[in-house]
Amino acid sequence: MNAMKGTQSIAFSESPYLISAGSVAGKKEGEGPLGKYFDIASEDDLFGEKTWELAEGTMQKLACKLALKNAGVQPEEVRYLFGGDLLRQGIATSMGAEELQIPVFGLFGACSTSGEALALAAMTVAAGYGDLVLAATSSHFGSAEKEFRFPLGYANQRPLSSTWTVTGSGAFLIGKKKSRVRISGVTIGKIVDYGLKDSQNMGACMAPAACDTILQNLMDFGRGEKDYDRIITGDLGYVGQSILFDLLRKKGLDIKENHMDCGMTIFDQQTQHTNSGGSGCGCAAITLAAYIMPQLISGEWKRILFVPTGALMSTVSFNEGESVPGIAHGIVLEHC
Repeated sequence: MNAMKGTQSIAFSESPYLISAGSVAGKKEGEGPLGKYFDIASEDDLFGEKTWELAEGTMQKLACKLALKNAGVQPEEVRYLFGGDLLRQGIATSMGAEELQIPVFGLFGACSTSGEALALAAMTVAAGYGDLVLAATSSHFGSAEKEFRFPLGYANQRPLSSTWTVTGSGAFLIGKKKSRVRISGVTIGKIVDYGLKDSQNMGACMAPAACDTILQNLMDFGRGEKDYDRIITGDLGYVGQSILFDLLRKKGLDIKENHMDCGMTIFDQQTQHTNSGGSGCGCAAITLAAYIMPQLISGEWKRILFVPTGALMSTVSFNEGESVPGIAHGIVLEHC
């Protein structure tokens, strides 16, 4: 029997496996520190399409096909697809999933969407509602800037606290077939709102949610921070990481030695001028698919807590002067 742990977590008695993954990245991401690890790093951020939105849909389709190919699985063998992106009505996921003809659940968790999708996929497999399930997400610098900030042609200045939306898509095949990585548990995050309204400082908006989920995971599973080889946040960036450390220290925890942030890892801050780091649904997703999973497969890392973080804002809420709540989901991944 799967067991509910504490107030927000689930421990799987028969852990679903992370069978395969696919990662698709843009030009800037391909030029960064993780460039050599991506399955595809395109020189064309439009991916041969006419618009940024179509390009993002194409990325998600490619990532899903890569995950399926890497596992030797056909689309018709997959029971469900959990997918999401940053755009209104999840249009990138709709365009990306259409050709695959897999029953789809459209999700929105902002930059935490990869965690949300993985959690729901793992719960579906563990409950016996599907032998093979896809989890996919994407973001695109061009489409996100156009929707949330300014079109690229505006050439606006960016504050040092801002993050750079990653052009990328990651897809994961979760199932009962044994692999070298299993999802042993999940901690579903709550919405945490400290009243911050600066959309150009998303790290500060998301850090309290990351803190809350990390603390809850440790409490629910009866673990300490050293029980994880790495505690990996999604895209807090340099500003958000500093805030997270301060918040956790006030609770008596210090994760500085084993913390990693995908937004700080995916770009070179000095040479690529990305200010506080990377963000977007694709940031944590392609870092997990291309860099983190191989560490788990090899056994370099035995157990990690993967905590994608999201800033739950929209153009409507921002223009109405509302604050930017945060959310974070915890996924426990283990070498096996």
